[in-house]
Amino acid sequence: MVGKVSDRVLLREGLERTDNGMKQTSWPDVPPINQKNYYTDYMKRDDQILSFRLQNEANRDRLVQNAKDRDRAMNNTNGEVPLPLDDLQGEDGPAPSTAFMDPSKIIVIHPGSQNLRIGFASDALPKTIPMTLATKYPQTESEMHEALPRRQFEGRTMDQQHGEEWSKKYQKMSNDLKIDMRANKRKVLPNSKDLVVNFNRRTEPEIISQHNDPLQIEWTDVNAPQETESNSTVFIGQQALRVPDDSNPKFKLWWPIQHGWLNEDDYPTRAHLFNDLETLLDRAFRWELGLKRKADWKQYSCVMIIPDLYDKRYVELLLHLCIELFEFGRVSFIQEGMAATFGAGYTQACVVDVGAQKTSISCVEDGLCMEDSRINLKFGGYDVTETFMKMMLYDHFPYQDINLRRRYDFLLAEELKIKYCTLSQANISVQNFDFHLRAPNQPTRKYQFKFYDEVILSAMGFYEPSIFDNSTKLNGRRKLIDRSYNAYDVDVPDDPASAAQLAILALIQPSVTATTTMTTTTSFAGAPGDMATPSKERTQPFNFLSRNGDATGTPGTSKAPSPAPEGASTPVPAPYIFGSSRDLNGGSPAPSARNGGTPGPANGTSTLPGTSFDGPQQPQPQQRTAKSLAIERDSVLPLAPLDIAIMTSIQNAAKGDDKKVRELLGSIMVIGGGAKIPHFASFLEEKLKARRPDLTDKILVSRSAREMDEQVVVWKGASVFAKLPTNDSWITGFEYKMLGGRVVYHKVLWQY
Repeated sequence: MVGKVSDRVLLREGLERTDNGMKQTSWPDVPPINQKNYYTDYMKRDDQILSFRLQNEANRDRLVQNAKDRDRAMNNTNGEVPLPLDDLQGEDGPAPSTAFMDPSKIIVIHPGSQNLRIGFASDALPKTIPMTLATKYPQTESEMHEALPRRQFEGRTMDQQHGEEWSKKYQKMSNDLKIDMRANKRKVLPNSKDLVVNFNRRTEPEIISQHNDPLQIEWTDVNAPQETESNSTVFIGQQALRVPDDSNPKFKLWWPIQHGWLNEDDYPTRAHLFNDLETLLDRAFRWELGLKRKADWKQYSCVMIIPDLYDKRYVELLLHLCIELFEFGRVSFIQEGMAATFGAGYTQACVVDVGAQKTSISCVEDGLCMEDSRINLKFGGYDVTETFMKMMLYDHFPYQDINLRRRYDFLLAEELKIKYCTLSQANISVQNFDFHLRAPNQPTRKYQFKFYDEVILSAMGFYEPSIFDNSTKLNGRRKLIDRSYNAYDVDVPDDPASAAQLAILALIQPSVTATTTMTTTTSFAGAPGDMATPSKERTQPFNFLSRNGDATGTPGTSKAPSPAPEGASTPVPAPYIFGSSRDLNGGSPAPSARNGGTPGPANGTSTLPGTSFDGPQQPQPQQRTAKSLAIERDSVLPLAPLDIAIMTSIQNAAKGDDKKVRELLGSIMVIGGGAKIPHFASFLEEKLKARRPDLTDKILVSRSAREMDEQVVVWKGASVFAKLPTNDSWITGFEYKMLGGRVVYHKVLWQY
């Protein structure tokens, strides 16, 4: 071993030290890791996650405070004190503080495309407000846009006005209805249409003076002083719908949410859209709930209801509004399907929520939505209203100038639909009815009219959605708000989707199920087949009909899913499409006829494209990125007959389990305002039995339990959820400021 060398030797060798001994940097030296044995527990314990740590600290602080209160009470009462509530909780842990347990301090909000339902958790029923607001604008919506229903006013015949293609569909539906009614021994007059057309052509309105009309509408006075903090005049809800179209100054109606997502088409900027949504909720809190002082809002909590298939940008926007702008103490999120089962008291159900402009279907089991069963269809009760008026206009409706863009015409059309639309063939006959047209600054006009099958054919559009006007429902999509992307791979979208929704899109455009090449590093992150909600580690989402009977996949709703199996980088088979013409031998993951698969409908449906499992003779699919596939999926409007959509949802939820298929078919719950059409549930049940004649005795379609209004079931379930004593899904302002939108991942009850 060489000893220390003297400076004289170093000088002779030319190796003398000439610096001043200072370090070249002030950064501390990092010793290298011992590569033989090193270990880390980073992000492997709950106490390393802020939201869990804060929850434990709050529980600990509550226990300390209870102990102090107990000691203070013992000193004041000579040692006799009742047992505190926290000691009675047992293994469930301490209860939340009394400040947050008061149901009257919890606001439940359910925003929709046409109505906003809002109220306290202690209320029996919510307040329903039209989801619109009116602001001053140079033009009204009827002056800016073309009339609804869309028609060519210069056409001479009804076929030219409404389009020959639509007219043929209408005539075909009418003829099919006559055949069906004759088969059901219903009386069918051969000249029913002629009677209706001839009567409507020659009828003239009756003018009723104002003093003879006892049901005059009170229109909103736009010049009256408003109790608002800002100088700009804003009307919301029913007041906005009652603003006269010829008011001075003019007002325009804005609808922040349309077709179940943010209305990017009508808004010029994203800031305008966000500001209107904030203003609408702010006015609802002040005018409908009586919360005038914003300083008091910190004492309130909020439960926000979101769709089953949501956009993460939308959820983050709502969270930002509630925490930063409204300054609520806590915020929690719940999905519509989950809330519906809470409200009805069901543990397992296939929830069919027919809204105004969207219809969502999801299977719920044990209080959680099954990821691959969620479907969002872009039609609802408003489409029935528009189609009903279009059919009436085709049959020479006496009020030919009706325009659903005008506020009073829109209210009239909704009233006529609620009164007359039905799905019972027993009510189809030529009858004489009347309605009153009340317009601002005009005398009331009374019209007499007749109708025949329009009342049932418009509602049957749920099973023939091509009769609806779907031409503008995708306009402006992604114009203002881009989709959400993975935090670690900016080219991979991470908005939730499902196998059932992919199957609906594949019925319309089969190319959306194309596969792409994946690597072991990305696993399923970039796969177009990975249609369930993204997570860190996932099993194959569509491998639910394997022939060897194994069931090793962890349910997607688990908070700790099992690691992906070997070979996860291989392309996955496409989801099951109900009604596909491919059989079991063709490589389709659909079950055989013995297991519940049925042949497609009579008119035929599109088949799935071949996947890499169809055999070696198939050519290799073209490589495509996840972003391009997401763009293509966004360009396809999800439309499908309601009965086929329900069967697709149930088949993807059951994953080949015949017992679960029967259970879900026997627990179909229809809710939503669009489902209030008379005989809606019984008609749907007949359609499903025609699809599955082998399970006729098992299929049961019911409305919400306990005689509850179908429109408020979801809100009522969210209010029940808000009053649960043990609920870990609350998000506080401190957590949001620390983690931002990422806190939702740790807090919601499902896989976000």
